[in-house]
Amino acid sequence: MSVYEIRTYTDTYPIYELIETNTRSWFKIAPERGGIVISYGTNGEELLYLDKATFDDPNANIRGGIPVLFPISGQLTDGAYEWNGKRYTMKNHGVARTHPWQIEQTSTQDGAAITLTLKSSESTRDSYPFDFELRFTYRLKNGKLTIEQEYRNESDEAMPMYPGFHPYFAATRKAIAYETDASRYYDYNDGTEKPYEGKAIDLDRLPESVVFLNPQKREITFSPTEDRRIRMTYGDDFKYVVLWSVAGKDFVCIEPWMAKTDELNRKQELVLVPPRGTHKTFLTIERNQ
Repeated sequence: MSVYEIRTYTDTYPIYELIETNTRSWFKIAPERGGIVISYGTNGEELLYLDKATFDDPNANIRGGIPVLFPISGQLTDGAYEWNGKRYTMKNHGVARTHPWQIEQTSTQDGAAITLTLKSSESTRDSYPFDFELRFTYRLKNGKLTIEQEYRNESDEAMPMYPGFHPYFAATRKAIAYETDASRYYDYNDGTEKPYEGKAIDLDRLPESVVFLNPQKREITFSPTEDRRIRMTYGDDFKYVVLWSVAGKDFVCIEPWMAKTDELNRKQELVLVPPRGTHKTFLTIERNQ
């Protein structure tokens, strides 16, 4: 009997649940709702936070799960940018999280896996004038969730982007010391750069985010509860990790980004995908304890 299962059901939207029975692990994904993972657990314990009401409301930004950020991470000044002499407007974190994704395939051959695609459309081109295809494979194996990403540029010119992810982890504490080799972080609360010496950063006291600036290793480990350690690893292109929460809410967001907020206006660290080219990378999430 296979240790992998894939189930489907409807809860406001069609949900795909992928299960690894021997590790009591699973994840749930909603392709129509921006391709968002709404649940991920291992050893029988949920690791993510989800405000279900925001998921059910098609007009709300989902607070929880693992939203996909593309082509930008964060905000744009005045919600706009200029490209090739033309002004475009774009909502925070881009277009991928607000458009339905298509299911390409599912598999139980090498873990429990599902591949989703998102293609450019008239709607996406209104704010992002490039033809693209995203192809993400979400794979559960040995209790680890891996997101294998392909960003395909179908345009005749280089395609600028700085994608990211916005995982919401269930938390019983916000003052957390992060295991990272980053030695500095930028604090958007007071607009200053500060040294990081491994001491706890209390997100309950910080209404705005902070971002680790110079990690050499593309990994971070943290304990959002006293008895739980979570480790994320990611491709070299994810240069930054953003930390954010909301006071009084039981979550912390630990977010790998390829560039800092508003990069589409600065144009200093853009990832430029060549015409007809594909950019590949990955993100893994696992519980270490």
